[in-house]
Amino acid sequence: MTKKPLLITTGEPAGIGMDVVLLLAAQGQLQDFARPIWVTADKAAMQARAADLVSSGVIKNAPKWQTIESSASLNNEVSHIDLADDAFLLLNTPCAKPVVAGYIETKNAAMVAQQLQLAHTLATDKSIAAIVTGPLQKSALIDADIKLLDGTMFSGHTEFFMQQSGYDKVVMMLANPAMKVALVTTHLALRDVPAAITQDNVRQTVQIVIDDMRTKFGLDAPRILVCGLNPHAGEGGHLGLEERDIINPVLQEFIFKGVNISEAMPADTLFTPRHLANCDAVIAMYHDQGLPVLKSHGFGDTVNLTLGLPYIRTSVDHGTALDLAGRGGASATSLYQALMMANEMANKSLIE
Repeated sequence: MTKKPLLITTGEPAGIGMDVVLLLAAQGQLQDFARPIWVTADKAAMQARAADLVSSGVIKNAPKWQTIESSASLNNEVSHIDLADDAFLLLNTPCAKPVVAGYIETKNAAMVAQQLQLAHTLATDKSIAAIVTGPLQKSALIDADIKLLDGTMFSGHTEFFMQQSGYDKVVMMLANPAMKVALVTTHLALRDVPAAITQDNVRQTVQIVIDDMRTKFGLDAPRILVCGLNPHAGEGGHLGLEERDIINPVLQEFIFKGVNISEAMPADTLFTPRHLANCDAVIAMYHDQGLPVLKSHGFGDTVNLTLGLPYIRTSVDHGTALDLAGRGGASATSLYQALMMANEMANKSLIE
């Protein structure tokens, strides 16, 4: 039986989202996943970008793809398509204005949001195995007054998919071949982090990591290490009370239930080969506690994941790179790794 597709949203049409898809297609790498690859983009813009890359010498020949219109009858149309000789299936998501590589057109922001809505719908009804998101330009969606479901300004992929799924908590994880690091807090000023380290926040984060390591990574008994907030994990309360009063009481709840999880550990010793060798995931308290270590072990191989959603979502770990769009110089490594991770998770997942 044919496996369900991986869906790539190319994001901001003026950026490199289409470029990196075309690079992988031209190199024959989209066939590496033994799954159909679906891509959302404007068909005219995709054709123009392929021509740009050929004329600039980045690729020798434009890859082949098939195009269908994004619509409610999508599944009926797709059932009759054979992609054996084509790199991918393009779900045409039209732009309001012509796309010029490297130049943001605010009126095309609605098309970017439409891609995400389509991806969410297809993932929710299980037509696809996973969503792999390309980069978008948040400022363009904000300038176009694109709002999230709760009426607040558009703040990113994570918040979009979380709200569309009806959830109020998801977890950001970054992963590469060396380690997987999940975060209790994400994009906060350092002075605001301690107040965000609450028992509820720690408890929800740990539970989401456990659940997704089981359902999306196929690990029945994941081994999890947890960073403390303070140096030396608080030194018994002498360097901070968060470990003693907030973090460890929650971790002890999970330990009592038989979960293979540590109490709060000093981050400077947790991230050593001896500990990481016996660990499936690390939970860090804040962004720059965990991610610099992870990225030092493979920046180009790092993938952004959203845990806690009812489907698999991975992402490239780079921006729109407007200066590179259509001109060459963009690397498709991050997209390839995001597809690899999505495929691996889909193969092991209990939710496909």
